Amino acid sequence: LTYLLSLLTFLIAKNVLLFKMILPLNFILMTIKIYGADWCSDCIVAKNFLSSHQIQFDYIDIMDNDIAIKMIEKINNGKRIIPTILVDDKVYVNPGISELMKIISK
Repeated sequence: LTYLLSLLTFLIAKNVLLFKMILPLNFILMTIKIYGADWCSDCIVAKNFLSSHQIQFDYIDIMDNDIAIKMIEKINNGKRIIPTILVDDKVYVNPGISELMKIISK
């Protein structure tokens, strides 16, 4: 990380903008948690999308996790809607790929 920050500082000082170099630095600051189930196709799509973009996230399987189930039910007014994704503690319920793209580009 120190090397990347030094390199980024050098490139900015040289007035060179490398979009692909800057974009991943935003992801480092994001805390992403996916609450889902291994059998859920939307959960699999969300996990694969984030993984394919080298975005780190925590995956919480709610199937045998009473604490996670209670949290999901609280967030979703008593319903178990998955995937429920928290990005820096902001809740996204069953976002599609286009919404995930918007979320990670912020």
